Amino acid sequence: MAVPVLAIETSCDETSVAVVVDGVEVRANLVASQVDLHRRFGGVVPEVASRRHLEVLNPLLAETLARTGLSWQDLRAVAVTYGPGLAGSLLVGVMAAKALAFALDLPLVAVNHLEGHIYANFLVEPGLEFPLICLVVSGGHTDLVLVEGHGAYRVLGRTRDDAAGEAFDKVARVLELDYPGGPHLERLAARGDPARLPFPRPYLEEGSLDFSFSGLKTAVVYSLRRARERGLEVNRADVAAGFQEAVVDVLVEKTVMAAERHGVDTILLAGGVAANRRLRERLPERAGGRRVVVPPPALCTDNAAMIACAAYYKYLRGDFAPATLNAVPDLMLGEDRY
Repeated sequence: MAVPVLAIETSCDETSVAVVVDGVEVRANLVASQVDLHRRFGGVVPEVASRRHLEVLNPLLAETLARTGLSWQDLRAVAVTYGPGLAGSLLVGVMAAKALAFALDLPLVAVNHLEGHIYANFLVEPGLEFPLICLVVSGGHTDLVLVEGHGAYRVLGRTRDDAAGEAFDKVARVLELDYPGGPHLERLAARGDPARLPFPRPYLEEGSLDFSFSGLKTAVVYSLRRARERGLEVNRADVAAGFQEAVVDVLVEKTVMAAERHGVDTILLAGGVAANRRLRERLPERAGGRRVVVPPPALCTDNAAMIACAAYYKYLRGDFAPATLNAVPDLMLGEDRY
């Protein structure tokens, strides 16, 4: 029997609802963006984000189901992101999912947001064989994960300060680029020469699989400051290209190091920064013949289809959440807090 899963994703500033059948057939995956709403502030305002989720979630639920050709009674489970993320935003999704599961008498499946990003790859390649190395790289997280089976994760390295996406956004603000900064910085970097400004590569201590991008961001700031103090004209495209190349080099080298260390032949990319073209180019080039799987950009950014996919495998294991499920803003990958 087919297993259609309805999923809700509201961890930050994107409201998304999807229905995925058997973990692979995306019947609908709708996303209501809040970019224009937060642009005036230069970043996500948590209270504003949660209020907008409240405004758009019910209409989005109705539209999503209408597009699938399914009825509420056809669903087999309701899934939701319950962490990590913004507390108010998460609560909107969790409360809605709990209400739906109760009203429809369906199992409730709680999904870690980072786990969802990993499972975006299974929407592309459902037959992936374990073990896998996954680089989860986004605005709030930069994690290297050994995926040993469905629901079995070992974090090999994570960021000690700024995540890669956060560093992209901060440097974009320094370069006076529009919000959201990461995509604008990428487009600017495409017009620059990374060799003209060779910024340092923060590899940390020898053999470490952790990340640290705060110092790199500071190096960019000081480089711009010194140039202005000397009255030199700054080529912003070269700055963007040099910064991007430094970040990508570190991400790629550590990911390949993790694959070599654990004897893994397949590498996955996940998270919003996985949409970055330079990263998508460099990792296969450096992978040494290993298979590299990357979701399309629409599945790299926050979306509910990836949550539904992850939930399907939890559904098969009978891993259901209780009616007392709550939002867990500081949830770590690999832990269940329900």
